[in-house]
Amino acid sequence: MSAQCPNLAGGAPAAPVVPAAPAAHVAHAPRKGLLPLITLAIGFVMAMLDVTVVNVGLSSIEQSLSTPLSMLVWIIDGYTLTFAAMLLVGGALADRFGAKNIYLLGLLLFVSASLLCGAAVNGPTLVAARLLQGVGAAFFMPSSLSLLTHIYEDDRVRARMLGIWSATVSCAAVIGPLVGGVLIHAFGWRSVFLINVPIGLIGLFMARKMIPAMPKHPRELTMLSHVLGVIMLSALSFALIQGPAYGWTSPPIIGAAVLAAAAACMLVRRERRGGPAALLPRDLFATPQFAAANGIGFLINFGVYGLLFYISLFLQQARGDDALQTGLELLPMMVMIFIGNLWSGRLTARRGPRLPMLAGLSGGALFAALLTGLTPQTPYWLFALGIALANFGISVAIPAMTTAVMQVAGRKHANSAAATLNANRQIGALVGVAVMGVILHSVTEWDLRNMLAFGFISAVYLGALFLVARYIDVVRSAQ
Repeated sequence: MSAQCPNLAGGAPAAPVVPAAPAAHVAHAPRKGLLPLITLAIGFVMAMLDVTVVNVGLSSIEQSLSTPLSMLVWIIDGYTLTFAAMLLVGGALADRFGAKNIYLLGLLLFVSASLLCGAAVNGPTLVAARLLQGVGAAFFMPSSLSLLTHIYEDDRVRARMLGIWSATVSCAAVIGPLVGGVLIHAFGWRSVFLINVPIGLIGLFMARKMIPAMPKHPRELTMLSHVLGVIMLSALSFALIQGPAYGWTSPPIIGAAVLAAAAACMLVRRERRGGPAALLPRDLFATPQFAAANGIGFLINFGVYGLLFYISLFLQQARGDDALQTGLELLPMMVMIFIGNLWSGRLTARRGPRLPMLAGLSGGALFAALLTGLTPQTPYWLFALGIALANFGISVAIPAMTTAVMQVAGRKHANSAAATLNANRQIGALVGVAVMGVILHSVTEWDLRNMLAFGFISAVYLGALFLVARYIDVVRSAQ
């Protein structure tokens, strides 16, 4: 599920605040229309739709392919796993070989993987195709934001375009469950993947014709660090997803947990050394705000994607809704994400990122806590209202958090910062879905499941709120 996401609860990254271009350069900057924006949004929109449409198809996939609960979690988290693990590789490749080239490669991989998803004959085949989808998304996601920033050179024009970008991708996330429900109801679950093929081919053609190449910034590819990251996330995913099935004290699960911890320690040690072996420029960590904002992104995606996975199964398994009903019922809960995104941009521009994050996370934590009393008999309008208000609060916080990250990074580290933020958010989504899977697997009563799931989500939002209160104040650039 994936994600930048990246922004399910925040659309595309909010407009980054970057140093003003030289006056003479701005004065002679050519005017750009909306076509480059539309072209780059195609890939992002497809990736966002695949995050949300798959959730409403879980019950149909379960019945069609006879998949257990753990396999359903892998279908969501397989995409997120490779997406998160390869995002930093995608940013590095964009610097080394050019953002346009890597964008086109990622989009081609994503379209090919979507075709394989639609043709899957069993659960493992579908999971494998979802893993490849995640690689494609990890390649074109960071490149798309960099290309957009490069094309619209005037700061004011760029801010407007990034606002439209954010709203467009948020809208895709909002309508994803409804689109998925309609497609599955009319054509079956395979259609949610196959629809990407014609759209992706159009996106490839438009990108080749309309998107200019960016200058390359060659840097060393630290493959050992990337491999350590992949090992860490893969072992962590295996332990969390298969733990309930194998037993938490079984040798495979203990071995996976030890492997994840060892890989994490080795990766942190290499990063602390800095130098050419580091994945990220040391300048980005000159202020604790960058690390804190990434931690906030992790925690928010934990809650948002964990909630989407959980509530989709709740509607279908506890309340007996089909895919179309689920899509329709999720729509008003998701609309608040779009509204919150739009309002957050204006509020952040006037007041800075701290206030929107404090207010949004407080609201998200409060309403998630109130939902711990949810039961299958609760009137739809009541729990839909609670989830909608929680989503609104989080959607206000996310664009402000993204703005804080991009302010710290500036132009110099935009690719690395965007990739790092998206990676941390996807890891949060990965862990959030896995934890919700653990709750569903370990507890059979929906009343107790709801108390644990929403209580966990509320606690996670409170953790993010603490990071904002402690670290996010006046943002200083790493340049």
